[in-house]
Amino acid sequence: MIATATKVRPRIHPAWWVAAVAFVALLGAAAFRSAPGVLLNPLHEEFGWSHATISLAVSVNLLLYGLTAPFAAALMVRFGIRRVVVFALVLVAAGSGLTVFMTASWQLVFCWGLLVGLGTGSMALAFVSTVIDRWFLARRGLVSGVLTAASATGQLVFLPVVAMLNDAYGWRAASLVVTAAALAIVPLVLLLLRDRPSDVGVFRYGATEAEPEPETTGEPPHRVALAALRDGARTPTFWLLAGAFAICGASTNGLINTHFVPAAHDHGMPTTTAAGLLVVVGVLDVVGTVLSGWLTDRVNPRILLAVYYTLRGASLFVLPQLFAPTPGAEMILFVVFYGLDWIATVPPTMALCREHFGPRASVIFGWVFAAHQLGAAAIAGIAGLVRDHFGDYAAAFYGAGLLCLLATAFSVSVRRKPA
Repeated sequence: MIATATKVRPRIHPAWWVAAVAFVALLGAAAFRSAPGVLLNPLHEEFGWSHATISLAVSVNLLLYGLTAPFAAALMVRFGIRRVVVFALVLVAAGSGLTVFMTASWQLVFCWGLLVGLGTGSMALAFVSTVIDRWFLARRGLVSGVLTAASATGQLVFLPVVAMLNDAYGWRAASLVVTAAALAIVPLVLLLLRDRPSDVGVFRYGATEAEPEPETTGEPPHRVALAALRDGARTPTFWLLAGAFAICGASTNGLINTHFVPAAHDHGMPTTTAAGLLVVVGVLDVVGTVLSGWLTDRVNPRILLAVYYTLRGASLFVLPQLFAPTPGAEMILFVVFYGLDWIATVPPTMALCREHFGPRASVIFGWVFAAHQLGAAAIAGIAGLVRDHFGDYAAAFYGAGLLCLLATAFSVSVRRKPA
C-alpha cells in the first residue's frame, strides 16, 4: 500500500528534528552507561564491595545493552519508535534513582545492570538504523556517522561531570542527576520524535514522491531477528566478524571505559583528571569515525580492521607504563590515538556485513554488535578480578593487547564474497 503524504516543504525538514532528538537520546543513553566507571571506587569505599562484585553490575549492563538491541528494533516495528524510547528513558531513570536506596550488592546488579542495561540497550545502534531507514534517503552516511559517534562519545564526555558531582556531593547526587537527565529527555521525544514521515505529511529526506510501505511477511519481528541470527551463524564470516567485534568491545567499553579511571587512580592520578582524559578520547572519537567511514569507501575494509586492531593492541601493551599522578606526553599520545581508533572499526565492519549478507545486513550487524557487548561485559568483570587478585590492572591491559592481535587475524581471514 502506498503511503499518502502531501508535498510539504518546511524550512527545516522534520527528519533533521528526528535526527536531533535521536542524537540527544543516544548521547544521554551512552552517558548514563558511563557513570559506573566513575562510581566504582566510591561504592567500594562505602560498602566494602570488591571490585569484582561491582564490575559484575557493569558486565550485566554491557551484556544487556548488546542483547537488547535486536529485540528493541522488533519492538519499534510493533509499537513505534517514540513509545519504545520513552519507556527506555523511564527504565534508565528508575535504575539510576533506585541506587540511592541500596543496601546490598545484588541491588546494584538489578539497578545498574538490569534496568539501565535494558533501557540503554533499547537506544543502541538498532535505534540508529531504524531512524535512518525510515527518515532518510539522502545523507544516510553522514547521519549514521554522527549518530554512531554520539552513541560512543556520550560515554566519555559526561565522565568529568559525574566525577565532579561525586567529589562535591557524593555518588548519590550523581545518580540522581542521571535520573533527572533521563526524565528531561522524555518531553523532547514526545514532542519531536515521530515514527514515520507520513505521520507529519512529508516524504523521507531526499525523496521526491511517496514510497511503498515496507513489505512484511506477517512473521513476528523477533522471529525475523532470530532467523537472521540462525542464517548468519551458518557462515564463517559471521563468526570472524563477531569475534573481532567482541574484542573491539572488550578493549573499549569493557576495559578502558570501565577501568581506565580506577586504574589511573591507583597510580595517584585524580579521578577528575583521568575522566578528563577520557573526554579527549570521546571528542576525537567523532573525528576518527568520520575519517574511518571516508576510508572505508576507498580502502579494503579488511585491511583497515587489521591496521586498527594491530595498533590498538600495541598501545595497550605500553599503557601500564604510562600511568602517573600527572599525565605525561606519552599518555596524551595514547589518549589521542585511542580516541581516533575508538569506534573506527564500525564502518568497515558494517561494510563487510553489507558485502556478505545483503538485505539482511542491518539485522545481522545487530547480532555482531551484540557480540561486541558480550566481549565488553566479559572483560569488565575479568578486569575487576585481575585488580582484586594482583592489586593492579596491568595483566588486564596486556591480555587485551593480545586479544587485539587475535582480532587482526580474524579480520584478514574474512574472504571476499564472489561476485
